[in-house]
Amino acid sequence: MALSYEECQPDTTFSERAPVKWAGTGDRGVTITSMRREFSAGGVLVRRLRGRWMVAAIRPAGRRPPVWALPKGLLEPGEGAEAAALREVREETGVEAKALGKLGDVRYVYSLRGERIFKVVSFFLLRYRSGRLGRIDPRQAIEVEEARWLPLEDAPRLLAYAGEREMARKALAALSGPDDL
Repeated sequence: MALSYEECQPDTTFSERAPVKWAGTGDRGVTITSMRREFSAGGVLVRRLRGRWMVAAIRPAGRRPPVWALPKGLLEPGEGAEAAALREVREETGVEAKALGKLGDVRYVYSLRGERIFKVVSFFLLRYRSGRLGRIDPRQAIEVEEARWLPLEDAPRLLAYAGEREMARKALAALSGPDDL
């Protein structure tokens, strides 16, 4: 079944409980009436090092085997997706960035303590501005075990989650032109 994104757009910018509609083939659809929705944002943070595009990846704490992921997190009440992506990247990597544009959305359903949750994560292409990767507030260590620059061309192979691998491919395509971002 394909998801119709327009049918599940939030009225607010944070987690809420509301109907989620899944579009099926033809004109039939299924409505799941009690699924909570969450909205997050993340960044594909890039920089040039020694002539190569690199991407910041994190190892979330407590994941085994080690998992590489993109920095992301929930939107705070009243916060827009781009601002949340910049904040989450700063909190999880220690780096300040500049937003270059939205890459796309990743949508999925997960379970937490027996409850199914529909999640939309908006990803943005972000360019490194300042800071040292991995120099994060010690309180973030509960979420992030490590942050590392990885070659962007390797990210579609190294990242653990399919949606994030797709965002890395989109970033690579966006950066394949002139180096004047």
